[in-house]
Amino acid sequence: MNNAAASRRDRAEPEDARGALRGRLLKSAFTLFSERGFSRTSMLDIATHAKVSKRDLYAMFDNKQALLTDAIGERALGMRRLLGSTIPLPSSTTDLATTLVEIGTSILRTVCHPEVLTVYRLAIAESDRAPEIGRVLDSDGIEALRLALAEFITKAQARGLIGPGDASGLANRYAAVLFGDLLLLRLLLRVRDQPDAKEIEARARAATAAIMSL
Repeated sequence: MNNAAASRRDRAEPEDARGALRGRLLKSAFTLFSERGFSRTSMLDIATHAKVSKRDLYAMFDNKQALLTDAIGERALGMRRLLGSTIPLPSSTTDLATTLVEIGTSILRTVCHPEVLTVYRLAIAESDRAPEIGRVLDSDGIEALRLALAEFITKAQARGLIGPGDASGLANRYAAVLFGDLLLLRLLLRVRDQPDAKEIEARARAATAAIMSL
């Protein structure tokens, strides 16, 4: 191995180790926040759970709010990736309808997952003290999904696969049908059961029909 390659390896190893440590800390923080609540979890609890020193923890995160913000941000990004640029644009209305059903199904499965609901509950609980947490969840989560869906619809319109109209409005209509009957709110309040596969598919098909029929 030449000197240049060795130098690159030496730089990469500390970065990899730091990334692994950050991931372990965020996982431990989210687990404890979920089990005990934010206020009943201390930085020492998180360090102990992650099996690191408090010094190492504070070297990476200034406080619990920073940990919660990043933990929520990581999960919000997972929602954003549902509508990444890897989704191919179909060439027919039939294929487009199939794709939109698949998109809706993926969105509901992700947003209605117990871990994601926990993220929302934590964000709501801390919204007064840390409103930036809610902004992170909105901008990197649901809002990012809506914007990506509007972009997808715009491309479909350009191919004549969906009728003319404001793409943002169509994306909102799709989401409104998908999450109709206050689904997310009722799940957060624990006043209804998780939607099963049959209900999720039915909602995705209804949302697709709502914009394909225009």
